Amino acid sequence: MNMTTMAGLTDELALVAENLRKMTVKVRNSSFGGGSGVIWQSDGFIITNAHVATHNRATVELWDGRVFEARRTNIDPTKDLAALKIDATDLPTATMGDSDALRVGEFVLAVGNPFGDSGAVTTGIIHANHQRAVMADIRLFPGNSGGPLADCLGRVIGINTMIVNGLAVAIPSLAVERFLRGNRQKLGVTVQPVLVNATNKRTLGLLVLSVNSGSAAEAAGVLIGDVLLGVSGQLFTSPHDLSNYLERTNSSEPLPLQILRGGRKLVCQVAEVI
Repeated sequence: MNMTTMAGLTDELALVAENLRKMTVKVRNSSFGGGSGVIWQSDGFIITNAHVATHNRATVELWDGRVFEARRTNIDPTKDLAALKIDATDLPTATMGDSDALRVGEFVLAVGNPFGDSGAVTTGIIHANHQRAVMADIRLFPGNSGGPLADCLGRVIGINTMIVNGLAVAIPSLAVERFLRGNRQKLGVTVQPVLVNATNKRTLGLLVLSVNSGSAAEAAGVLIGDVLLGVSGQLFTSPHDLSNYLERTNSSEPLPLQILRGGRKLVCQVAEVI
């Protein structure tokens, strides 16, 4: 390999690293010294570790020094994943890669905030790839947790979570995607199937028994006692129709939720189902 080719590869790698640094954030809360997170959507939706986002509120610092208060929108300690939301727009976002396609020996980069440093970059190779964990021969330290593990093209193929026997362990990107699909099912209500007179005949509805504080349903104005009739113009025919619909739909799209309230039909636009 000649010097010109080497210089070109070096420049490309530096550009990939810089882009990764821009979509990596610093996460702090009152009981944890600090960790990292990955901007997953440009509207301020962030993925991190559950052991980093231990409280409902956290402070997030972006690569450009801006600081935001974040709210935790979901957490799964069994997967060590959590989702945060900040009030920001037009943020640089991660491009997700296919963790199942990783090969042993493949070159990877990790970005995080070890020992308070912002956007530190380390490199290494894939040591092993399992369904529940990606293991890499790469140096990580406290503060890297929740940050991205990416391939040489900058595609995020894992969320760094711990060190085991000197190897970095990351949650595979496909496990993150499954976590996000689970998020879409969390409208934030507890419901009970009932039969109501809504279309000149008895039809299935879902009676709202409770509405979670801070949930998408609360933000849309759903109330206890409402009866959910359908979504996007389609009436429910099974008690499982709501969860099935949320599983299929894109969480960034508004959800038109048909409701029966006090004998009157109306539509609530749920802006973000996470």
